[in-house]
Amino acid sequence: MVEAAGKSQSAERPSRHGTLEEAFACYQSELVGLLYHMLGNAEDARDAYQETFVKCWRHRSQVESVENLKAWIFRIALNTGRDMRQTAYRRHRRALPEDGAEVACHRNNAEAEVEYNEQMKLVREAVSQLRTEEKEVFLLRQNAEMTYEEIAEALHIPSGTVKTRMRLALTRLRASLTEPT
Repeated sequence: MVEAAGKSQSAERPSRHGTLEEAFACYQSELVGLLYHMLGNAEDARDAYQETFVKCWRHRSQVESVENLKAWIFRIALNTGRDMRQTAYRRHRRALPEDGAEVACHRNNAEAEVEYNEQMKLVREAVSQLRTEEKEVFLLRQNAEMTYEEIAEALHIPSGTVKTRMRLALTRLRASLTEPT
């Protein structure tokens, strides 16, 4: 692993030669957000994030040969999230909390905040109803801000498949969110 010459506190993405620690610091909110949506609550998301770091750390000798560090980290996070979801790990599953996993709402008007929270609840519910493949692509694109090519690399699928899954996810979300209640 090669240390970056000058560690910067800026919001820049880690370079190919940046450290694994820098990459995790840079992608923390995106990773936790992705895992939050996969697992359904903030506590499990934080646990999965830590487990992802441990897995990456154990394989840190591979970092130099990784062409896309972000895709590599997110692939490990996705696999960790899938593993945790498929096991009895989530026995204590709770409803999606409103404890800061999302960007804080800076609204002065209490009525507007209530409306915003109701809309976010509907969006979370709609996202949770997507097929797993569609949800993963959607979350990687929206939360992790990954390109279609990065998502394809992370999921080991063609970029055309990524685009198709994203289109299907958006179509389903649009239909779900525009249905009369």
